[in-house]
Amino acid sequence: MEEVKLYSTTRERRKYDDMADLYALIKTTEKLEKAFARDAIKPDEYETACLRLISQFKASESALRTDGTIKSADEFMKEYRMDCPRARERLLRCGVPATTLNQASAQSRTAEQALRVAECVQHFITAMDALKLEQRAVDEVQPLVSDLMTSLSRLPSAPCPVGKEKLQHWLVTLNSLRAAHEIDEDQARQLAFDLDNAYSEFHRSLGGNGADGG
Repeated sequence: MEEVKLYSTTRERRKYDDMADLYALIKTTEKLEKAFARDAIKPDEYETACLRLISQFKASESALRTDGTIKSADEFMKEYRMDCPRARERLLRCGVPATTLNQASAQSRTAEQALRVAECVQHFITAMDALKLEQRAVDEVQPLVSDLMTSLSRLPSAPCPVGKEKLQHWLVTLNSLRAAHEIDEDQARQLAFDLDNAYSEFHRSLGGNGADGG
C-alpha cells in the first residue's frame, strides 16, 4: 500500500509539525489538570508545569493564527474533536493556573507573608499606574492583572474577596481577546475603578484605614 504524504514542501511540513505541537500541548494540559484534581501532583509542581504549558500554548496558537493555519484554538479543538474540557477552561478561558484562583499554593510562614503583602501592593500600583499612562493593549494589561491575581493567591488570609472576584472576571475577559486588541476607554475606566476598590479592600483587610493608588 502506497504511503500517503501529508506534505510536499518544507513549509507544509512545518505547518503540520506546529499543529501537532498545539494538539500535544492541549492534551498535556488536560492530563495535568486531571492529575491536579486527583491530588496526584503537588500544588507548586502543578503551578510550574501549568505556567509553562500556558506560555507555550499562547505562543503556538499565536503563530498558527498569524500565518492563517487556524482561526482560533477553539475552532482547532472542534475540528479535531478534542474532548478536553479541563484544558479548554485553563487555556482558553482562565489563562492562569488553578492555584492562582483557588489559593491552593497559599501556604507560607509569617515572615514570608510580609514579603507577599509588599508584592501585592507593588502589583496593584503597577497595574493602576499602567492604566493612568494609557496602556490599553491586551498584551500590556493582561500580564499585570494576572501577576496581581497570582500574588494575591499566595496570601493565606484570602484578602479582598470581592475585588478578587472582579479581577478574575477581568482575566477571563482579557484572555478572550487577541494580544494586539486594545480595551476601550469605558473598559479602561471600569478596570481602573475595580482595581482601586480592590486595593482599598485589600488595605482594609490588613488593618489599614485607606489606600492611595500612587
